[in-house]
Amino acid sequence: MALMISVSGIRGIFGTDLTPQNLSKFTAAYGTWLKGGTVVLGRDSRVTGKICEDIVAATLASVGCDVIKVGIVPTPTVAMGVLRHKAAGGIIISASHNPAEWNALKLLNQKSEFLDADQGNEVIRIADSGDLGYQSYNRIGEIREDHDILNDHIEQVLDLPYINVDEIASKKFSVAVDAVNGAGSEAIPRLLEKLGVKTVHKIHCTPNGLFPHNPEPLPEHLTEICELVKEKKVDLGVVTDPDGDRLALVDDTGKLFGEEYTQAAAFDFILSKNPGACATNLSSSRVCDDVARNYDQTCYRSAVGEINVVKVMQEQNAVIGGEGNGGVICPDLHYGRDALVGIAIVLQLLAEKEMSASEYRATLPDYYMSKNKIQLDELGKDADDVLEMVKEHFSSLNPNTVDGVKIDFSEGWVHLRKSNTEPIIRIYSEGRSPEAAKAFAGKIFDLLK
Repeated sequence: MALMISVSGIRGIFGTDLTPQNLSKFTAAYGTWLKGGTVVLGRDSRVTGKICEDIVAATLASVGCDVIKVGIVPTPTVAMGVLRHKAAGGIIISASHNPAEWNALKLLNQKSEFLDADQGNEVIRIADSGDLGYQSYNRIGEIREDHDILNDHIEQVLDLPYINVDEIASKKFSVAVDAVNGAGSEAIPRLLEKLGVKTVHKIHCTPNGLFPHNPEPLPEHLTEICELVKEKKVDLGVVTDPDGDRLALVDDTGKLFGEEYTQAAAFDFILSKNPGACATNLSSSRVCDDVARNYDQTCYRSAVGEINVVKVMQEQNAVIGGEGNGGVICPDLHYGRDALVGIAIVLQLLAEKEMSASEYRATLPDYYMSKNKIQLDELGKDADDVLEMVKEHFSSLNPNTVDGVKIDFSEGWVHLRKSNTEPIIRIYSEGRSPEAAKAFAGKIFDLLK
């Protein structure tokens, strides 16, 4: 596995692809691109996080950037820290949902948004050129710490005009949390306490980076919290990925909402308060379109990737956005996926509707998704050749090629795109039944055979 380099950062297996030399080179390129200024630096709980933090902080200082270290906090907390400190940028040391041996640099600009293509490509160009702006001894940056950044993030969530802590507290909710021993291990229980949740049942909330199960919040990895919800008879289960920007929900019966329905619930709540455009990516469920239509609004689509959704949100002045992987983007707070604001919105929604989680979920239409992938090395084909073949085969259906190839059928869709982090092609498909979703994906596999 080679080091994965994209506009938003670099990612790899620590000690193999992601070496101290690579960390230093790309960090120096980023700091050179910033031309100094302050950088907020946070990380998730991975075992290699501290050593990466030390390398990154020292490198930033060496190119003249001041550094504010905020420790183990969710990715959205670092983004909020960039706004809080009016910083030039931010770095999150986290490989998101990748296994424990991975780590990564995720790069933010002065708006607290992930770098767009032009910005990211310029950082890559500087790294490749070797023209790095190291400073003399009397011009290096200073390194300090901010231990209050998480509390500030939580308080800003509570201060949103549509979050009523007293109303949430009056429902005496009980909530189960699985933070996969990641960055949400302390953040999520602290948020729930501040929201007035009566009882919090915690599993895997020790931020030691030793993930007790596959850290991607998919159904097959979440059987333990589903059983806990049933055993303790709690009102809601919440699951975050290692860096706390994705949110999966479990209803009061121990059944998974489905990550696609996290953003659908957020859209429903926000549009009820402030009707307007919303946005998500091409691989997200049609349920978002259904929710938007209930309020006579449009759900706009972007290429996959948080910054791509953000760009469309800004173009359309969207009041809410997200991604179907459990990402909720609330522009009233910041332009980034944020599990904390997602949790607050869902609890407020349930409190106002006076419904259980399962009752609310039953009000939304059912769609079923099938997520598959093609290993390019096993297929023996180039990714672009595969995508071109699919596009030509379904040309009569006018495939969308904004991001890979998406084919819309009357009762569902299938979307193929190259992964930014792995040598694979992802195949997402959706239908009104599990069988229909698999059948749409099956059309692609049959073609490739």
